[in-house]
Amino acid sequence: MTVVIGTAGHIDHGKTSLLRALTGMDADRLPEEQRRGMTIDVGYAHVALAGGSEMDFVDVPGHDRLIGNMLVGAGEIDAAMLVVAADDGPRAQTMEHLGLLDALGIDLGLAVVTKIDLADADRRAEVTALLGGLLDGTSLRGARVVAASSATMEGIDAVRRALVDLRAAVLARPMFGRGPVRMAVDRVFSVRGRGVVVTGSLRGGPVARGDVLRVEPLGHEVRVREVQVHNRTVERAEGGGRVALNLAGTDVDALRRGLVLTAGPGVERSERLLVALRPGALDAVRHGLRVRLHLGTDVVDGVLDRSRRSVASGPDGSTTAILRLDRAIAAAFGDAFVLRRPSPGETVAGGRILDPVPPRGVARRRMDAGSLARLAAAGWGTGEQVSALVALHGALPVARVASWAAVSCGPVPDGAMGGLLLAGDLRDALETAATTAVAGPGAIAAAELRTTLVGEARRRVPITAQTSASLVDAVIDGLVAGGGLVRDRDRILPAGASTGPDPVLVAAMERLEAMLAVAAPPSLREAGLAARCPIEGIRMLESAGRIVRVEDDLAWEAGTLRRFWLLALRLAAAGPLSPATFRDATGTSRRFALAILEDLDRRAVLRRTPAGHVPGPRASSVEAAGGGA
Repeated sequence: MTVVIGTAGHIDHGKTSLLRALTGMDADRLPEEQRRGMTIDVGYAHVALAGGSEMDFVDVPGHDRLIGNMLVGAGEIDAAMLVVAADDGPRAQTMEHLGLLDALGIDLGLAVVTKIDLADADRRAEVTALLGGLLDGTSLRGARVVAASSATMEGIDAVRRALVDLRAAVLARPMFGRGPVRMAVDRVFSVRGRGVVVTGSLRGGPVARGDVLRVEPLGHEVRVREVQVHNRTVERAEGGGRVALNLAGTDVDALRRGLVLTAGPGVERSERLLVALRPGALDAVRHGLRVRLHLGTDVVDGVLDRSRRSVASGPDGSTTAILRLDRAIAAAFGDAFVLRRPSPGETVAGGRILDPVPPRGVARRRMDAGSLARLAAAGWGTGEQVSALVALHGALPVARVASWAAVSCGPVPDGAMGGLLLAGDLRDALETAATTAVAGPGAIAAAELRTTLVGEARRRVPITAQTSASLVDAVIDGLVAGGGLVRDRDRILPAGASTGPDPVLVAAMERLEAMLAVAAPPSLREAGLAARCPIEGIRMLESAGRIVRVEDDLAWEAGTLRRFWLLALRLAAAGPLSPATFRDATGTSRRFALAILEDLDRRAVLRRTPAGHVPGPRASSVEAAGGGA
């Protein structure tokens, strides 16, 4: 994979000249930059290393008025190369850039003392020692310091060797290359005959021609028409380095620097972030402070919320806060950022995103110093961090937790219920509510219990009705499986209760049976509705032989129908039996008489002849059974 190195340092200390000496490329791409001899916007270069690998460079401007552009480049780098001129020594922007790298948590890097052809040996040693002392007070403590001249090429090979070692250190990091496919856009332009082109540093997995990507925070999709790496068209670009994408499905006016192209979960649209501010934040960081967030290649203003529910301290001296933004951005779990004052320009703090979509609605009550401190203290990239997030929200979709785990966290914990991971206290509350609801009456309809628990769940966490229903079903099923509750058809009983017929259902079945114990019963559907007997009860009556269906919607109580069968057999034995005769004998209508006779024909108890119905081959079995067939 390709590693991206960002330059840093004071204006005119030789950053661009050093890159030209290392790569043979001029990172100053704008005509004004080349005319004035200074970097105004972010520039890019690359170099081929031994073994066929490559390294990308992001060259940032050193002027104090261009800090915003510097952070666009620094926001998407893997390591830093700090440049200090030997004749000039560390200056204002050296210190500011070093402070910004520290705020971003960049802890892999290299320092280069340039222009050594303009300084004697004592001055070189003095600047080297001074630079090493400056690094020791930042996240780049211990970084190697190398001296070189871009004019004479002295020391350039040593810089190259140091860069190879630096690349190896980046690649050795366990988190390198992980996370969702994403590219923070730093340039957007149009090419005649090709359309929209965007560039950026590709993170996570690969991107190939024909892939469909999502543009966040806008939410619409684009298709990759062409992929270029280092000005070469390729079918597929691996994550890690600089990439240019020719896009279909959009136009140049719809895109801007700061947007993120991504695929799959992991990158969230958000206007509110839970963040951990790195130790050393200004004492003036207070509730309601207006700040400017630099995240990736994006810049947006916002307000720090440091109210009671959003503040806690981590064991490393970090402090939590909620950041409310003026507009939505694309953010992911673990993203590094810098906060500056809008005016005057001053770095307020750096930090990482603890949660790109912190709790909302009723779940905000779960945010307190204890839950925030647990999250801040959890080891980065561990299962404890996932558990702390679940405890903070109360309930989180497994898919979302899995996407965050893919970015920075360990394995997703077991124990999902209804597609959600539940905090222990929420699971306990729902189980207690279920057993309490059943214990009072001693039994409750499953639908009624489900409604009760859905209300309880939605009072505690902001989840949809569909999700809460799935969750509640999982809670009930878990209690039944564990013996905490007993399921009896559509009723839920307390633990240890013996199952038996539902008294309400039994009464309905008895009402239906009585309604069918007449010579001319109503239709089965009408009788079921009138008796308030559900389909389940009708099936139970049929299975028990208490009612007998002769047509789809016509049935008799079994004893009544057996008496009609025996009457029909006696009459048929005396001579062929006509429907009219049977109708008169039963006191019913022709419709009912025909239905019974046809049913007996199907059972072979009677046999139809031109003269009328006569006993069939199974007549004796019915007589012997007292009318049973």
